[in-house]
Amino acid sequence: MVLKFTNLAKLKKINSLLRFYSAFFLIILSSCTIPEAIKPKKVDSSVPVNADERARKNIEEGRGVSLKGALGGNRKTSYEFSTSNPLWRASLETIDFMPLTTVDYSGGIIITDWYSEDGNTKEAIKITVRFLSNEIQSNSIKIIVHNKNCGPAENCTVSEIDTNIKFELQKSILSKAATLEREAKKSKK
Repeated sequence: MVLKFTNLAKLKKINSLLRFYSAFFLIILSSCTIPEAIKPKKVDSSVPVNADERARKNIEEGRGVSLKGALGGNRKTSYEFSTSNPLWRASLETIDFMPLTTVDYSGGIIITDWYSEDGNTKEAIKITVRFLSNEIQSNSIKIIVHNKNCGPAENCTVSEIDTNIKFELQKSILSKAATLEREAKKSKK
């Protein structure tokens, strides 16, 4: 029994020495190299540190966030505002004499309120301009004209009309948009 006790004491001593050398070896090894996962990454000096400057730089480079880009489409994002769209501006300038009920640039629609000339309460028109594209072409906008006729006892009927007003508005909007686009190109030069 005594023999077993001394072997057990030796095993404990060897085990503690083994732990000590293992810990010492790990400390020496880890002090020589730092694992890649915890190494600090080098920052590109051309990337601004300030978030606002980074966002501005991304917009200038056309790297904005869009659903199309997230789904693997075109990586560049185009920013266009209503003041820079000649078709939109021409439409607003052409029908500016009428009261507007809906003006939605992102939805691409302008709807006027009912309008009548000379205080005629029996008859009024309402115009809807839908933008199908930003190009200055005859198929880029769709104009719908509604007519409201009111009889006795305020009995009104509303119907879509296909008159010369529709085509004259489209012609006027397209020619005004072409003029605005030419002026914008001249001012850029």
